Amino acid sequence: MKILVINCGSSSLKYQLFNMDNEEVMVKGLVERIGIDGSRLIQEKGDDKYTVEEDMKDHTEAVGHVFDALVDSENGVIKSLSEIDAVGHRFVHGGEKITKSSLIDEEVREAIEEYTKFAPLHNPANLMGLEACEKLLAGVPNVAVFDTAFHQTMPEKTFLYGIDYKYYEEDAIRKYGFHGTSHNFITNKTAEILGKDVKDLNIISCHLGNGSSITAVKNGKSYDTSMGLTPLEGLIMGTRSGDIDPAAITYIMQHKIISANDMENILNKESGVLGVSGVSSDFRDLEAAAKEGNKRAQYALDMFITRTKRYIAGYMAEIGSADAIVFTGGIGENSIDMRKEIMDGFQQFGIEIDEEKNKVRGGAHIVSKDDSKVKIMVVATNEELMIARDTKSIVEA
Repeated sequence: MKILVINCGSSSLKYQLFNMDNEEVMVKGLVERIGIDGSRLIQEKGDDKYTVEEDMKDHTEAVGHVFDALVDSENGVIKSLSEIDAVGHRFVHGGEKITKSSLIDEEVREAIEEYTKFAPLHNPANLMGLEACEKLLAGVPNVAVFDTAFHQTMPEKTFLYGIDYKYYEEDAIRKYGFHGTSHNFITNKTAEILGKDVKDLNIISCHLGNGSSITAVKNGKSYDTSMGLTPLEGLIMGTRSGDIDPAAITYIMQHKIISANDMENILNKESGVLGVSGVSSDFRDLEAAAKEGNKRAQYALDMFITRTKRYIAGYMAEIGSADAIVFTGGIGENSIDMRKEIMDGFQQFGIEIDEEKNKVRGGAHIVSKDDSKVKIMVVATNEELMIARDTKSIVEA
């Protein structure tokens, strides 16, 4: 079975084509700057790269270029689009109505449209990718895999907010959590590495990157997570503020005469480590600037490290005992220094990183000392494979 995985952002599209007989990635690619001058497609097949530079006004045109690249006589990997058996789509928000990966029908589509109110940048783009596939691959089943689905096992005491209960009853205002596909993959992969039944696994899953979230996994299920109603809550991120006193927001709005829409834009796109440092949203740029003596860049890094420590420690107390603290995502997998700094201070609890073992990037590694009471691990995430697996299972069923 060949499954195409589509992951649409607001102006980008990532894709991978899997041969699910052996879970081989046949080809993968990225379309960027959709709807912006300078659109381009970059497709990778092994060590070979194929690039198309042509303006693409919307996701329908982008998907069309993806299909053309897949069947290209010199650079493609299939002879005909008829070889694609199903398409798996990443969707950000399914709310409380969609609690698992689902074959897309009218009910699922209505839920996606309804919860666009909580994911206005992502759900519409995800829908455009779906509509393009339905148009260009008529009759091929489409499956939606939701970022929020993994977190639907959280209990009320961790997902409710401290506001009048009517806002939950009437408007579904609650914590939903995101990066669920990644945290789900990490949970299952960690259980496999440790040789444990996933139902007996307790971990702290740290997906750290430009967008970051931490999840407490208890008995193989999401118990608590740092992102909330939207991906804005939690850790300080590349351009997102993370946790902030709500009164600070209303004060700024009132005294600077800023609208709700503009304030939302500030919190999502002009805050985080970019806003604190004034340098960049890229942590590699911050580390370089901090080494050159930029104090604001150092403040931003220290804030990220401190808040990550706080969530890890708090979640360990919530789940009672942890088998492992697992790092994944762009920062979690690749920043040796950041992992070391985050784990500094946990020695008092008998949890200690091994500096030599920690000198790794990606892959799957145990990087704690042999006598550490809780294992510290680095596990590369693979959301696309998780989407492909769910898609295969649903289509076969």
